[in-house]
Amino acid sequence: MLITETLLDWHSAARATQAACDFARQQQLTICAWVLDRHGNPLAMQHINNTPAHCTDIARHKATTAAAFGFPTADWQQRLAEKPVLLDGLSKQPGLITFGGGTPIEHNGEHIGVSGASEAQDIACAEAGLQALDL
Repeated sequence: MLITETLLDWHSAARATQAACDFARQQQLTICAWVLDRHGNPLAMQHINNTPAHCTDIARHKATTAAAFGFPTADWQQRLAEKPVLLDGLSKQPGLITFGGGTPIEHNGEHIGVSGASEAQDIACAEAGLQALDL
């Protein structure tokens, strides 16, 4: 049996990160955006000049967390609202992000992560990236 998988190509991933950054610039924000494949490997990364250095890692961790669990990172707060000890413990795990900005792309598990602005602004930038894809 031969198993094939169709992945988002690097060109489409670059289009998504560019769209996220274009949206951010229109809002006068500085962000970093990553798109990872379903295995957590980078497909594209874009950041706006003068984005704080830590945002690069945070954005990648947001995308990685969305890839690992298959839902937006913003959902952690609601999913564990009645389990604050668990939420606190998970948020202390290296590379696991429990706040918004990591969003799944509904195309075989690729994911986008955005960091650099407020949680709501990061989510809006990630959504702008998703809208640039014709899926």
